Amino acid sequence: MKKAGHLFFVAVLVMGLLLCTACADRREAETGASYKIYYVNNDETKIVEREYVSETTDGALLLEELLEQLTHISEKMEYETLLGKEISVEGHTLENGLLTLDFDGNYKNLRGTREILVRASIVRTLTQLPGVERMAFTVMGEQLTDAAGAVVGVMAADTFIENAGNEINAYEKVDLRLYFANGTGECLVEEIRRNVVYNSNISLEKLVVEKLVEGPMTEGAYPTINPTTKIVSVTVKDGTCYVNLSSDFLNQPYNVASDVTIYSITNSLAELSNVNRVQISINGETNISYRENMSLNNVFERNLDILD
Repeated sequence: MKKAGHLFFVAVLVMGLLLCTACADRREAETGASYKIYYVNNDETKIVEREYVSETTDGALLLEELLEQLTHISEKMEYETLLGKEISVEGHTLENGLLTLDFDGNYKNLRGTREILVRASIVRTLTQLPGVERMAFTVMGEQLTDAAGAVVGVMAADTFIENAGNEINAYEKVDLRLYFANGTGECLVEEIRRNVVYNSNISLEKLVVEKLVEGPMTEGAYPTINPTTKIVSVTVKDGTCYVNLSSDFLNQPYNVASDVTIYSITNSLAELSNVNRVQISINGETNISYRENMSLNNVFERNLDILD
Protein backbone atom coordinates (compact mmCIF):
# COMPACT_ATOMS: atom_id res chain seq x y z
CA MET A 1 0.00 0.00 0.00
CA LYS A 2 2.83 2.34 0.88
CA LYS A 3 4.46 1.65 -2.48
CA ALA A 4 1.21 2.36 -4.32
CA GLY A 5 0.73 5.59 -2.41
CA HIS A 6 4.29 6.61 -3.21
CA LEU A 7 3.75 5.97 -6.93
CA PHE A 8 0.52 8.00 -6.85
CA PHE A 9 2.36 10.91 -5.22
CA VAL A 10 5.10 10.79 -7.87
CA ALA A 11 2.50 10.72 -10.67
CA VAL A 12 0.71 13.75 -9.22
CA LEU A 13 4.03 15.57 -8.85
CA VAL A 14 5.00 14.85 -12.47
CA MET A 15 1.61 16.03 -13.73
CA GLY A 16 1.97 19.19 -11.70
CA LEU A 17 5.41 19.86 -13.15
CA LEU A 18 4.08 19.31 -16.69
CA LEU A 19 1.20 21.70 -16.09
CA CYS A 20 3.57 24.30 -14.71
CA THR A 21 5.83 23.90 -17.74
CA ALA A 22 2.84 24.26 -20.10
CA CYS A 23 1.69 27.40 -18.27
CA ALA A 24 5.21 28.81 -18.45
CA ASP A 25 5.37 28.10 -22.18
CA ARG A 26 1.97 29.71 -22.64
CA ARG A 27 3.06 32.80 -20.69
CA GLU A 28 6.23 32.97 -22.77
CA ALA A 29 4.23 32.78 -26.01
CA GLU A 30 1.84 35.43 -24.74
CA THR A 31 4.72 37.88 -24.29
CA GLY A 32 4.96 38.15 -28.09
CA ALA A 33 2.48 39.73 -30.48
CA SER A 34 0.56 37.63 -32.99
CA TYR A 35 0.45 38.57 -36.66
CA LYS A 36 -1.03 37.07 -39.80
CA ILE A 37 1.32 36.63 -42.74
CA TYR A 38 -0.50 36.51 -46.08
CA TYR A 39 0.57 34.63 -49.20
CA VAL A 40 -0.87 33.76 -52.63
CA ASN A 41 -2.28 30.24 -52.96
CA ASN A 42 -0.81 27.96 -55.62
CA ASP A 43 -3.86 28.34 -57.88
CA GLU A 44 -3.43 32.13 -57.72
CA THR A 45 -7.11 32.62 -56.93
CA LYS A 46 -6.94 33.93 -53.35
CA ILE A 47 -4.64 34.75 -50.48
CA VAL A 48 -3.99 32.43 -47.54
CA GLU A 49 -2.75 33.28 -44.07
CA ARG A 50 -0.25 31.88 -41.57
CA GLU A 51 -0.02 32.78 -37.88
CA TYR A 52 3.25 34.26 -36.70
CA VAL A 53 4.31 35.39 -33.21
CA SER A 54 7.06 37.96 -32.73
CA GLU A 55 8.63 39.35 -29.58
CA THR A 56 10.15 42.27 -31.50
CA THR A 57 8.87 45.66 -30.33
CA ASP A 58 11.09 48.00 -32.34
CA GLY A 59 9.05 49.19 -35.33
CA ALA A 60 11.88 49.23 -37.88
CA LEU A 61 13.12 45.79 -36.87
CA LEU A 62 9.58 44.40 -36.90
CA LEU A 63 9.04 45.69 -40.44
CA GLU A 64 12.17 43.89 -41.60
CA GLU A 65 11.04 40.77 -39.75
CA LEU A 66 7.60 40.68 -41.41
CA LEU A 67 9.15 41.37 -44.81
CA GLU A 68 11.41 38.39 -44.23
CA GLN A 69 8.39 36.28 -43.27
CA LEU A 70 6.78 37.17 -46.61
CA THR A 71 9.67 35.34 -48.27
CA HIS A 72 8.94 32.19 -46.22
CA ILE A 73 8.65 29.06 -48.37
CA SER A 74 5.81 26.66 -47.56
CA GLU A 75 7.13 23.23 -46.59
CA LYS A 76 3.90 21.62 -47.83
CA MET A 77 3.79 23.76 -50.99
CA GLU A 78 0.43 25.19 -49.93
CA TYR A 79 1.21 28.66 -51.22
CA GLU A 80 3.77 30.46 -53.34
CA THR A 81 6.22 33.11 -52.25
CA LEU A 82 7.03 35.85 -54.74
CA LEU A 83 8.72 38.39 -52.47
CA GLY A 84 12.44 37.66 -52.50
CA LYS A 85 11.97 35.13 -55.29
CA GLU A 86 10.55 37.08 -58.22
CA ILE A 87 10.42 40.57 -56.77
CA SER A 88 12.35 42.35 -54.07
CA VAL A 89 11.95 45.45 -51.91
CA GLU A 90 14.71 47.95 -52.65
CA GLY A 91 13.75 50.45 -49.96
CA HIS A 92 10.96 51.83 -47.83
CA THR A 93 9.83 54.99 -46.03
CA LEU A 94 7.29 55.54 -43.25
CA GLU A 95 5.82 58.98 -42.79
CA ASN A 96 2.58 60.03 -41.08
CA GLY A 97 1.21 56.49 -41.14
CA LEU A 98 2.00 55.96 -44.85
CA LEU A 99 4.42 53.13 -45.56
CA THR A 100 5.88 53.26 -49.08
CA LEU A 101 7.67 50.22 -50.48
CA ASP A 102 9.94 50.61 -53.50
CA PHE A 103 10.29 47.45 -55.63
CA ASP A 104 12.78 46.44 -58.26
CA GLY A 105 11.87 46.45 -61.95
CA ASN A 106 10.72 42.82 -61.84
CA TYR A 107 7.49 43.97 -60.23
CA LYS A 108 6.32 45.14 -63.66
CA ASN A 109 6.30 41.49 -64.78
CA LEU A 110 3.34 40.79 -62.49
CA ARG A 111 0.03 40.98 -64.34
CA GLY A 112 -3.72 40.87 -63.70
CA THR A 113 -5.10 38.91 -60.78
CA ARG A 114 -1.64 37.68 -59.79
CA GLU A 115 -0.39 41.22 -59.24
CA ILE A 116 -3.51 42.16 -57.26
CA LEU A 117 -3.13 39.13 -55.00
CA VAL A 118 0.57 39.82 -54.37
CA ARG A 119 -0.26 43.43 -53.55
CA ALA A 120 -3.09 42.37 -51.25
CA SER A 121 -0.91 39.90 -49.35
CA ILE A 122 1.79 42.50 -48.73
CA VAL A 123 -0.60 45.29 -47.76
CA ARG A 124 -2.66 43.09 -45.44
CA THR A 125 0.49 41.83 -43.73
CA LEU A 126 2.28 45.13 -43.21
CA THR A 127 -0.71 47.28 -42.22
CA GLN A 128 -0.78 45.23 -39.01
CA LEU A 129 2.39 47.04 -37.95
CA PRO A 130 1.96 49.73 -35.29
CA GLY A 131 2.00 53.15 -36.93
CA VAL A 132 1.22 51.83 -40.43
CA GLU A 133 -2.25 52.90 -41.56
CA ARG A 134 -1.84 53.06 -45.32
CA MET A 135 0.59 51.87 -47.98
CA ALA A 136 1.84 52.91 -51.40
CA PHE A 137 3.97 51.03 -53.92
CA THR A 138 6.64 52.43 -56.20
CA VAL A 139 8.71 50.61 -58.80
CA MET A 140 12.26 51.89 -59.18
CA GLY A 141 11.15 55.16 -57.63
CA GLU A 142 8.08 55.67 -59.84
CA GLN A 143 4.46 55.32 -58.71
CA LEU A 144 2.86 51.95 -59.43
CA THR A 145 0.28 52.08 -62.25
CA ASP A 146 -2.41 49.62 -63.32
CA ALA A 147 -2.90 48.05 -66.74
CA ALA A 148 -4.61 51.21 -68.03
CA GLY A 149 -1.73 53.42 -66.89
CA ALA A 150 -3.66 54.92 -63.93
CA VAL A 151 -1.74 55.43 -60.69
CA VAL A 152 -2.76 52.78 -58.15
CA GLY A 153 -2.35 55.20 -55.25
CA VAL A 154 -2.67 54.71 -51.50
CA MET A 155 -4.02 51.40 -50.17
CA ALA A 156 -5.26 50.02 -46.86
CA ALA A 157 -6.19 46.52 -45.70
CA ASP A 158 -9.85 47.10 -46.62
CA THR A 159 -8.89 48.12 -50.17
CA PHE A 160 -8.89 44.40 -50.92
CA ILE A 161 -12.23 42.74 -50.20
CA GLU A 162 -12.90 39.00 -50.36
CA ASN A 163 -16.15 38.00 -52.06
CA ALA A 164 -18.15 34.84 -51.45
CA GLY A 165 -15.68 32.87 -53.55
CA ASN A 166 -12.74 34.08 -51.46
CA GLU A 167 -11.36 35.97 -54.42
CA ILE A 168 -9.86 39.41 -54.00
CA ASN A 169 -11.64 42.45 -55.34
CA ALA A 170 -9.26 45.39 -55.60
CA TYR A 171 -10.70 48.86 -55.70
CA GLU A 172 -8.67 51.38 -57.62
CA LYS A 173 -9.02 54.97 -58.82
CA VAL A 174 -9.00 56.36 -62.34
CA ASP A 175 -9.67 59.66 -64.09
CA LEU A 176 -12.34 59.52 -66.82
CA ARG A 177 -13.23 61.89 -69.65
CA LEU A 178 -16.89 61.38 -70.53
CA TYR A 179 -19.17 63.05 -73.06
CA PHE A 180 -22.81 63.98 -72.45
CA ALA A 181 -25.40 66.16 -74.18
CA ASN A 182 -25.48 69.95 -73.94
CA GLY A 183 -28.63 71.88 -73.06
CA THR A 184 -30.14 71.68 -76.54
CA GLY A 185 -29.29 68.01 -77.05
CA GLU A 186 -27.59 68.83 -80.36
CA CYS A 187 -23.95 68.68 -79.24
CA LEU A 188 -21.66 66.99 -76.74
CA VAL A 189 -20.01 68.53 -73.70
CA GLU A 190 -17.02 67.09 -71.86
CA GLU A 191 -17.10 65.98 -68.24
CA ILE A 192 -13.89 65.15 -66.34
CA ARG A 193 -14.26 62.82 -63.37
CA ARG A 194 -11.31 62.60 -61.01
CA ASN A 195 -10.43 59.62 -58.83
CA VAL A 196 -13.37 57.42 -59.83
CA VAL A 197 -13.25 54.37 -57.55
CA TYR A 198 -13.92 51.12 -59.35
CA ASN A 199 -13.55 47.38 -58.91
CA SER A 200 -10.56 46.41 -61.04
CA ASN A 201 -12.17 43.03 -61.73
CA ILE A 202 -14.26 44.86 -64.37
CA SER A 203 -12.76 46.47 -67.46
CA LEU A 204 -12.33 50.21 -67.86
CA GLU A 205 -14.41 50.00 -71.06
CA LYS A 206 -17.38 48.63 -69.13
CA LEU A 207 -16.84 51.22 -66.40
CA VAL A 208 -17.09 54.01 -69.00
CA VAL A 209 -20.38 52.65 -70.37
CA GLU A 210 -21.76 52.20 -66.83
CA LYS A 211 -21.01 55.85 -66.03
CA LEU A 212 -22.65 57.00 -69.27
CA VAL A 213 -25.82 55.07 -68.42
CA GLU A 214 -25.81 56.54 -64.91
CA GLY A 215 -25.74 60.06 -66.38
CA PRO A 216 -23.70 63.21 -65.81
CA MET A 217 -22.66 64.83 -62.55
CA THR A 218 -21.72 68.24 -63.96
CA GLU A 219 -24.07 71.22 -64.26
CA GLY A 220 -24.77 71.95 -67.92
CA ALA A 221 -24.36 68.32 -68.98
CA TYR A 222 -27.37 66.12 -69.72
CA PRO A 223 -27.89 62.34 -70.10
CA THR A 224 -27.73 60.66 -73.49
CA ILE A 225 -28.75 57.06 -72.73
CA ASN A 226 -31.98 55.60 -71.40
CA PRO A 227 -31.18 54.86 -67.70
CA THR A 228 -33.00 51.51 -67.87
CA THR A 229 -30.49 50.25 -70.44
CA LYS A 230 -28.68 47.08 -69.37
CA ILE A 231 -25.09 46.40 -70.36
CA VAL A 232 -24.97 42.90 -71.84
CA SER A 233 -21.23 42.91 -72.53
CA VAL A 234 -18.30 45.17 -73.40
CA THR A 235 -15.22 43.70 -75.10
CA VAL A 236 -12.22 45.01 -77.01
CA LYS A 237 -10.39 43.35 -79.90
CA ASP A 238 -7.79 44.89 -82.18
CA GLY A 239 -8.69 48.41 -81.11
CA THR A 240 -12.46 47.98 -81.65
CA CYS A 241 -14.72 48.12 -78.61
CA TYR A 242 -17.87 46.02 -78.97
CA VAL A 243 -20.69 47.37 -76.81
CA ASN A 244 -23.69 45.05 -76.47
CA LEU A 245 -26.74 46.69 -74.88
CA SER A 246 -30.30 45.70 -74.05
CA SER A 247 -33.22 46.82 -76.23
CA ASP A 248 -34.03 49.60 -73.73
CA PHE A 249 -31.24 51.56 -75.44
CA LEU A 250 -33.52 52.03 -78.46
CA ASN A 251 -36.08 53.89 -76.37
CA GLN A 252 -34.84 57.45 -75.95
CA PRO A 253 -36.67 59.38 -73.19
CA TYR A 254 -34.55 62.51 -73.61
CA ASN A 255 -34.59 65.27 -76.20
CA VAL A 256 -31.19 64.30 -77.60
CA ALA A 257 -30.12 63.92 -81.24
CA SER A 258 -29.35 60.36 -82.28
CA ASP A 259 -25.76 61.13 -83.29
CA VAL A 260 -25.18 62.79 -79.90
CA THR A 261 -26.08 59.52 -78.17
CA ILE A 262 -23.91 57.41 -80.48
CA TYR A 263 -20.88 59.69 -80.17
CA SER A 264 -21.41 60.08 -76.45
CA ILE A 265 -20.49 56.40 -76.25
CA THR A 266 -17.88 56.45 -79.03
CA ASN A 267 -15.97 59.54 -77.92
CA SER A 268 -15.96 58.47 -74.27
CA LEU A 269 -14.56 55.03 -75.07
CA ALA A 270 -12.06 56.46 -77.57
CA GLU A 271 -10.47 58.35 -74.67
CA LEU A 272 -9.06 54.99 -73.54
CA SER A 273 -5.67 54.21 -75.02
CA ASN A 274 -6.71 50.78 -76.36
CA VAL A 275 -9.91 51.88 -78.16
CA ASN A 276 -9.97 53.42 -81.66
CA ARG A 277 -13.41 52.36 -82.90
CA VAL A 278 -16.76 51.38 -81.40
CA GLN A 279 -19.50 49.06 -82.61
CA ILE A 280 -22.83 49.02 -80.79
CA SER A 281 -25.20 46.07 -80.87
CA ILE A 282 -28.58 45.33 -79.32
CA ASN A 283 -28.72 41.91 -77.68
CA GLY A 284 -25.95 40.87 -80.07
CA GLU A 285 -27.66 42.20 -83.21
CA THR A 286 -26.16 45.00 -85.33
CA ASN A 287 -28.61 44.90 -88.24
CA ILE A 288 -30.63 47.59 -86.46
CA SER A 289 -31.10 51.31 -86.92
CA TYR A 290 -30.96 53.62 -83.94
CA ARG A 291 -33.92 56.00 -84.20
CA GLU A 292 -34.18 55.21 -87.93
CA ASN A 293 -31.17 57.26 -89.04
CA MET A 294 -28.12 55.67 -87.40
CA SER A 295 -27.30 52.16 -88.61
CA LEU A 296 -25.59 50.04 -85.94
CA ASN A 297 -23.94 48.05 -88.72
CA ASN A 298 -21.44 50.88 -88.85
CA VAL A 299 -18.28 51.03 -86.81
CA PHE A 300 -17.95 54.50 -85.31
CA GLU A 301 -14.78 56.52 -84.75
CA ARG A 302 -14.13 59.58 -82.59
CA ASN A 303 -16.03 62.68 -83.79
CA LEU A 304 -14.79 65.97 -82.36
CA ASP A 305 -16.94 68.09 -84.71
CA ILE A 306 -19.97 67.31 -82.56
CA LEU A 307 -18.50 69.01 -79.47
CA ASP A 308 -20.17 72.18 -78.25
